[in-house]
Amino acid sequence: MINGIGASSGIALGKAFVLPDWEWDLQDKKIDVSDLTAEFERLYDGIRTSKHEIEHMKEEISGAIGLEESHIFDAHLAILEDPAFMNEVKGIIRRQYKAAEVAVKEAIEHFTDMFDLLEDQYMKERALDIKDVGNRLLKHLLGTPEIVLPYDNQPFILVARELSPSQLAHLNPSHVVGIITLEGGETSHAAILARALGIPFVLGLEGKLNQPILTNDYIIMDGETGRVYINPDQETIALYEKKKQRWIEEREKLQEVAQIPSQTKDGLEFDLSVNISSVRELDHPLVSAVKGVGLFRTEFLYMDRDSFPSEEEQYEVYKEAAEKLDGKPMIIRTFDIGGDKQLDYFTFLEEEDNPFLGYRALRICLDKVSLFKTQLKAILRAGVHGNIKLMYPMVTSLEEVRKAKLILEECKQELREKGIPYADQIQVGITIEVPAAAAIADMLAEEVDFFSIGTNDLVQYILAVDRMNEKIADLYEPFHPAVIRYLKVVAGAAQKAGIELSVCGELAGDERALPLWIALGIHKLSMSLQSVLNVKNVLVHLDASASDLLLDELMSCRTSEEIKALLDRVIERSQQVEQPSCANISQKGE
Repeated sequence: MINGIGASSGIALGKAFVLPDWEWDLQDKKIDVSDLTAEFERLYDGIRTSKHEIEHMKEEISGAIGLEESHIFDAHLAILEDPAFMNEVKGIIRRQYKAAEVAVKEAIEHFTDMFDLLEDQYMKERALDIKDVGNRLLKHLLGTPEIVLPYDNQPFILVARELSPSQLAHLNPSHVVGIITLEGGETSHAAILARALGIPFVLGLEGKLNQPILTNDYIIMDGETGRVYINPDQETIALYEKKKQRWIEEREKLQEVAQIPSQTKDGLEFDLSVNISSVRELDHPLVSAVKGVGLFRTEFLYMDRDSFPSEEEQYEVYKEAAEKLDGKPMIIRTFDIGGDKQLDYFTFLEEEDNPFLGYRALRICLDKVSLFKTQLKAILRAGVHGNIKLMYPMVTSLEEVRKAKLILEECKQELREKGIPYADQIQVGITIEVPAAAAIADMLAEEVDFFSIGTNDLVQYILAVDRMNEKIADLYEPFHPAVIRYLKVVAGAAQKAGIELSVCGELAGDERALPLWIALGIHKLSMSLQSVLNVKNVLVHLDASASDLLLDELMSCRTSEEIKALLDRVIERSQQVEQPSCANISQKGE
């Protein structure tokens, strides 16, 4: 068994088809000076054909994965038009009299080597885009045919060193039941597209294989845990066939709770909402079973492109989302760029030693006011088409909130002067994801209409643990006593001020935390679509009264294990009158 990184959930079993590496072994072919014009024309023909293919591919796949994800191919078109890349190719032809295919290959190697030297994972993964586009151009210059995948109606698991969006775009999920790559990251375009297509995906097997995977090897893979088995025994195959069937049955069974009211057995109602990154996600059938969108991550509108999205472009996206929700509330978070989300065309973003503590999110917005205003105006305009609320991320002080509010008022005034309709009474809130904000939550509550607790960053900052660092992953503990105490402070401040309070981090989608939210008086949770049914299934079987006296018990727990054991016991024994305690848990060695 090999442990990789699960990038798209699901269990797959089947024979492997190994995609050959695109390694071009080209002779250093020279051309005569008199052939320069013809060689440039050959290059331009290859570029035109490559562009046509990419545009056709984008049009074809947008129906399967959604319009926004298909914008990945806009980045590929941009490479073919990028002056740096094309000048490098043309310079090699003009100065060294090399054939177009040799020049393209050398340009690919120059830029991919340069990106591979960078520490930033996002930029490393963009090197694959250059390789993908360059290989497409090379294919046309050399007259090389596409690799044909097996289509004998037998499902297979695709294995590759790395997988480009162009290759993934041609995959049929009914044939390709799983994907394994040796390289790549969870933010790679391949991972994004695999999740959109619903194909289980495991990556990061480089250096973990004792021998290479071969075509026709029998593979078992788990896209949730990242586990991969190569030519397993019959016992393991039978085990995972049962696991896959059980997973399918559990998903089908969970569908039964989809339309049941989101409330506990004794009638305590919860508002369950979803976190989204694109409008396409609102087409999911489960959206009808939730109260709305508790977090629209708008930074993904800025990714996989080479320029800032315009006000009109953003307005159309927010408007479409609001109309699809048909009156249900949607909280739009202003872009949270920085930290683990870096964009190459954000030229003002410099490499930082501690990007999570650096120039990011609202800090960028308050510094680059024109960029901020573009987004705010788009949100205000979209607000007339639905129930839209506005939220600022990474708030640390009253001054930041007040400055953001002044800029918002300026946007309203500018729209008013132009006679453009906008939502004048739009509600404004903030994410509580920094200890400083939690500590002054009572003050911040006087300035805004609502709080949303972003547990991912809040836990990270409270515990001083980089949640992206595998070496200290075990220290990232959402149920740490310090986290619970901070949550209590925020909940108390919001309740005292009478403002709305919700949770939008990963902890909101952890069904184990439900008794915690009841104890804290938090009844609004926003989570991934994949978490909704699991949370709802536990919620409808829970007795809220079993958590009435839980808060004091939680505050007396000294370790995260005690807290988790206490919460588990409440869920298991929600019908019992007697409450478990940390003292009892410790005495019983649990």
